[in-house]
Amino acid sequence: MPSHLYADPPAQPPEPGSVDALISQTRQLRGEVDAVRRDTVVDDDDAQGRWQRALCDLAVHHLDDIGEHLGQLKEGLAPTVPATVGPPRAAPAPETGPAGAEAQQTRVGSAEWNLLTDEVSWSDELFQIFGRSPESGALTLDELGSTLFSEDQPLLTAMVTACLVDGKPIDGEFRIVRADGRVRTLHMRGEPVLDSDGCTATMWAVLRDVSELRRSQRAVHESRDSLQRRQEIARTERRLAVELQEAVLPPWRGSLRSPHGSRALDIAAHYLPSATSALIGGDWYDALELPGGQSLLTVGDLTGHGVTATSGMAMMLGALRGMAMAGIEPGPLMGWLNQLLEASVQPALGSAVCCRYDPAHRILSWAQAGHPAPLLFRHGQGRSLLPPEGVLLGATSGAAYGQAEERLEAGDVLVLHTDGLTPRSIEFSKADGAERLLALAPHFSAARSAQDCVRLVIGEFGEGEREDDACVLVARVGG
Repeated sequence: MPSHLYADPPAQPPEPGSVDALISQTRQLRGEVDAVRRDTVVDDDDAQGRWQRALCDLAVHHLDDIGEHLGQLKEGLAPTVPATVGPPRAAPAPETGPAGAEAQQTRVGSAEWNLLTDEVSWSDELFQIFGRSPESGALTLDELGSTLFSEDQPLLTAMVTACLVDGKPIDGEFRIVRADGRVRTLHMRGEPVLDSDGCTATMWAVLRDVSELRRSQRAVHESRDSLQRRQEIARTERRLAVELQEAVLPPWRGSLRSPHGSRALDIAAHYLPSATSALIGGDWYDALELPGGQSLLTVGDLTGHGVTATSGMAMMLGALRGMAMAGIEPGPLMGWLNQLLEASVQPALGSAVCCRYDPAHRILSWAQAGHPAPLLFRHGQGRSLLPPEGVLLGATSGAAYGQAEERLEAGDVLVLHTDGLTPRSIEFSKADGAERLLALAPHFSAARSAQDCVRLVIGEFGEGEREDDACVLVARVGG
């Protein structure tokens, strides 16, 4: 019989030394990628971490395949291998180091179907891929089709027909069911072998098990899609939280009316976003005219971020306003807020300070719940008011809250703020937040309005050092 000819002439083989160098580089890179994969810690809720881990898995699979292909190339270069015409033999598993059982699995095998003699030749690796023993014999092309998923069988039929009839190369992917019931995905590449008359005499193919590779690719796509969905949800939540916050916390720039006009409060407030978090927190501020000419001043903070925190903040602020309008004093009011938060569907903790100002007598009555005390500035000096008893809102059932009083004078400046205004970790050489605020006392005395005082606070704390969002409210007593 005349010698068979491949449809495409073989390319010039590379030098052995260059192949060894490529194998060494591939092994080194594979080890480095695998080290990154092992060091990637993934939590159940960490979509980005899962995506990064899936990319590492995919890269390891690709490098394993490159190692196998280079091993085949090196085997073909070895002088002990006879130069025979026929399908290339599959190389043994690459020695790329331990990387789990899947790295040790055989993934490439070869086959040849002789159309003239009906002989079928399979490599040992292909028997392993199909889960068949060599004693059971290799599968004919018809028998091969019976192992495929029913929806994949037309693809194999079309590829084989095009190869045998039209002399086209085979390149396709399908799923098989092994003898042990396991499902594997195989990629098949092959060519017709032509006789001297140009007719197809033999068909050979290399079948590669790409099950783990496809699983890694699916994991990359799924984790990437999950990450994108989480990012879109985060953007939506931030937009909703911002809209809710802006609706509840309008900017305060002006005075609260009072029957004692000269003693009215000049109010200004500002929200300072976090420098590290993309989500809005549950901080609030408020100033409200009460019946009888009195005024309500309050700032507070609920734990958490996003829509949950801002909706909880809106609930608390609405309840606070209603109880203040009903005439409830700051101390009892804090007790009711504590019960409200305790009964809330969304459990949370909160801190707050609530002040009621009586302009007729210039008396400030106030209570606090685990919150920084108001700061009082007078004649170029500042001090922190002595806080009455009060634990965090939602921390203790039936907690009682004390109430304190302070007499104010014309020109006094009262500063209320949430604890996010100051950095959580402070260097030993740096004054803490309260001291930095008190150091602004001379500037507050020289300021002509509450808004000027707020600008001073923003100038001191408004840069990028805060780890949490914050609110500041300034009230200046008129003469």
